[in-house]
Amino acid sequence: MPISLILQKNNINKKIPFYKYQWLQYLIALIFGFCGTLAFSPFDIWLAALFSLFGLQLLICNDSNKQATLLAFFWGVGLFSSGISWIYIGISNFSGMPVIINILLLILLIFYLSLYPSLFAYLLNYFFPKFNIARFIFAAPSIWQIIEYLRSKVLTGFPWLQFGYSQIDGPLKGIAPIFGVEMITLLLLIISSCLVFALIKYKIVPIIIAIILLYTPIIIKNYHWFTQIKEKKIQIILVQGNIQQHLKWQPKFIKQIINTYVNLSKPYFGNAKIIIWPESAIPSIELDNNLWLTSLDKVLHLKNTQLITGIIDSKLNKQKNRYFFNKIIILGENNPYKYSINNYYHKHHLVPFGEFLPLKNIFRPIISLFNMSISEFSKGNYKQQQLIAGNIHFTAAICYEIILGTQIRDNFKLNTDFLLTISNDAWFGCSIGPWQHFQIARMRALELGRPLLRATNNGITAVITPNGDIQKKLPQFTRSVLNTKVIIATSGLTPYARWSNFPMWILVSLFIIIAYLLNKNKTNKFIIY
Repeated sequence: MPISLILQKNNINKKIPFYKYQWLQYLIALIFGFCGTLAFSPFDIWLAALFSLFGLQLLICNDSNKQATLLAFFWGVGLFSSGISWIYIGISNFSGMPVIINILLLILLIFYLSLYPSLFAYLLNYFFPKFNIARFIFAAPSIWQIIEYLRSKVLTGFPWLQFGYSQIDGPLKGIAPIFGVEMITLLLLIISSCLVFALIKYKIVPIIIAIILLYTPIIIKNYHWFTQIKEKKIQIILVQGNIQQHLKWQPKFIKQIINTYVNLSKPYFGNAKIIIWPESAIPSIELDNNLWLTSLDKVLHLKNTQLITGIIDSKLNKQKNRYFFNKIIILGENNPYKYSINNYYHKHHLVPFGEFLPLKNIFRPIISLFNMSISEFSKGNYKQQQLIAGNIHFTAAICYEIILGTQIRDNFKLNTDFLLTISNDAWFGCSIGPWQHFQIARMRALELGRPLLRATNNGITAVITPNGDIQKKLPQFTRSVLNTKVIIATSGLTPYARWSNFPMWILVSLFIIIAYLLNKNKTNKFIIY
């Protein structure tokens, strides 16, 4: 029941204007938002997602659109301040700016992201002010999906903390390989809407519908849309170097870092089919390493082992300006290694401020003022060829890109054997950020029905099965090697791999039309004083 109605029924605001108790609503909104973070890894309380969304929709049942919008903003502050606070570690440790500036930057990001739930509340209350089926069952889930889409696109997008990911071990898991993670988010909104509608209308039927929607997908949770031949396995080695971030880019440590990865890998030359190093494991320009890369390539070829590694690429354009790429290369193939061979991957989706400077005319003077160090990488193509190592095909993603489900799906092929993601989460220390990142990677494997190999600098390095489960992983912050056999003979396409998000957007469009038609009917509003 809306908070204002609870206070009214208890005669709390019978004589005193309710605005004196608005602080209590804002506090409750913060708490509901904070609870949303508990749904994600490492907490993994999947039911917390429903609780948080239920609280949001309950709070914005308010006659005042301004009040509803503010409450949704506070809910967003609660969610994002608890859910992405780990970003501060990267800002404070590596930006070189004063503490107060670092804090202000994080607050600005939290406030910016909180504008999206505020926009959701505003649009919902403005266009669907009647507290009826049109609003809760059809309009709210549809508007939420549209707002989340905007959040994933505007200013290059930041689709972190989408609630669908929190259900990787929940009863809605079986929806992912059919309709994708975004359909799970839509279902969570529908279920939470049913619960709110049941509460304010004192109806039992919406509760029954919510329970059916939540638990029916369990029937297909363990259905495999893919086929595996368990006898066809290969030895995979994932190397976790655990290189300290403040040492990684210092020239005097480059040789030491390379030796670390080579020494960890040498025992498996000739024994393993594939060895994988993490993002920018070689923290220097590819051309500068041409001699020893050529030498290592020859050794690997003789041993019939392929090495996949992250490295930095540098090129000159026609104007003789130098530009850089975050890159994956492969050594040990039948064709001898040489620079610019076609078997590589360039990172497409770059992280603002981390890998490129957006709105340069605005931010460059600020960056210069504080003497900040900002990387300037260039984008690879949106669609790129499969990486091939020993006739094994990989759909690749570097670090942040794994959260972009549509991009991964658009690069996925029928002959893809593995999904591959290499990352360096050392920027975010001992925080919840790497665990959230890992949870998202698991969802990609589930959506596309392929094993996922994840090599990181300091964790979480792991092999994920095609149904999103963890086959094997390394502990964080250890210098170690993950040695395991992975089934290579995986075939078949999941429905999501075929359709992408088209079914979800068709459903959203239908819901908007239905909500509009139902809302034209005159229905008494559930008034909140």
